[in-house]
Amino acid sequence: MRKICFVTGTRADYGIMAPLMRRIADSEEAQIQIVATNMHLSPEYGMTVNEIEADGFRVDRRVESLLSADTPSATVKSMGLTQIGLADAFEQLRPDLIVILGDRYEMLAAASAALIFRIPVAHLHGGETTEGAYDDCIRHAITKLSNFHFASTELYAKRIVQMGENPERVFWVGAPGAENIRKEKLLPLSEVEEFIGFKLGDKYMVATFHPVTTQPGEEERQTKAFLNALSKKIKEGWKVLFTLPNSDTGGRRVAELIKQWADENKDSVKAVASLGRRRYYSVLAHSSAAIGNSSSGLIEAPSFGIPTLNVGDRQKGRAQGDSVVNCDTTEESITDGLEKVLSPEMKEIASAAKNPYEKPGTIDTIADCLLHLPLKDNKTFYES
Repeated sequence: MRKICFVTGTRADYGIMAPLMRRIADSEEAQIQIVATNMHLSPEYGMTVNEIEADGFRVDRRVESLLSADTPSATVKSMGLTQIGLADAFEQLRPDLIVILGDRYEMLAAASAALIFRIPVAHLHGGETTEGAYDDCIRHAITKLSNFHFASTELYAKRIVQMGENPERVFWVGAPGAENIRKEKLLPLSEVEEFIGFKLGDKYMVATFHPVTTQPGEEERQTKAFLNALSKKIKEGWKVLFTLPNSDTGGRRVAELIKQWADENKDSVKAVASLGRRRYYSVLAHSSAAIGNSSSGLIEAPSFGIPTLNVGDRQKGRAQGDSVVNCDTTEESITDGLEKVLSPEMKEIASAAKNPYEKPGTIDTIADCLLHLPLKDNKTFYES
C-alpha cells in the first residue's frame, strides 16, 4: 500500500490541505502519514497541532524547529532544525510520496530532505509569483526539487513547464482552498463570536498582515500605517478581527504592534493566533471585507463574494479577480483603499466577480493523481 506523507507547518497550509488529507485517509488504496512542524508546535502561534488531531488525524511525527526569534539568523536555524528533524522522520516513516504546499522555508527544508532520501515530492501551488516575499524564490526552488506539480491556474501550470518541468507531471487543478469553501459547512457567526469571546456584529473586517520579507526594516512602518488607517474606520463604528502573522522574518514585531493596538481598542478590535479552518471560513463569509496582505484575500475570499483590500507588495504578481482592490503601504493610500473596498459599489462588484482560482473537481483530481501516478523519482530538464 502506498504511503503518502503530508508535511505541514502552519494553520494555513493545513487548512487548505485538510480535505485532501481526509480524502487520502479514507481511501483503501493508501496509508496517510502526517508530519507536523514549525508553527503547529508553538503555543505562541496557537499550538495548532491540536487542531489536526481534533479533526481525527493521527500526527505520526512532530518536528520541533521554531526558535523564539524572527531574525534572519533564527529563520535559517529553524530551517536547519526542520531538516534535521525530517531526516529522522523520513528514516522512520519511509514514505513513498511526500506532499507539501506553497512556499515557506520549512517546506524548502522538507523538499530538500526528500531529494536526498529519493522520495518523490508532490507540490501544490507552484508557479505563482509573490514579489514582496522571499517565499517567491523558495517556491521556485521547491518546484525544481519536486516531481509532481499541482497548479492553481493555467498560467501557473505553464510557468512550471517553462522552468523545465515535464508537462506530463504538471496539472492545472485549481486552488484547493477555493474548492474547500464550497464544500465547508459554515458556522453561524454567533458560534465564532462565542469562541473568540468578542461580538463582531454585522459591520466588521477580517485582517491579516504579514511582514514583507523582501523589504527588511519596513515592517514597523508599514504595520503602523495599516493600523493608523484602520483607526479611522473603527471611529466610524467598524470592528476588526485580526489573525496574527506567521513565523516569518520580522513577524514578531508585526504581531506585537497588532496586539498592542488591539489592547488599546478592546471594544472594536480582536486579535487571535488561530481560528481553525471552519471558523476562519465562517468569519470571512459573514464579513464585509478581507484586508491586509495575505494570499487568502486573493485565493479564498473571492469565493465568498466579498471584496479584498490587498496592501503593498507581498502578493505582487499573484493572479487576482475583480473583487480585489490594491493599495500601497502609506497611510493615505490604505485609507483610500478602505473607503473603496467598503463601498456599496465594490460590494456589488465582488458579489458578481469570478474567482480565478476555482476549478471544478480540484480535490478529487489531486487525490486521484497522488493515489495512482507512477512514482518515478528520476527527472530530467524538459526543453519546451
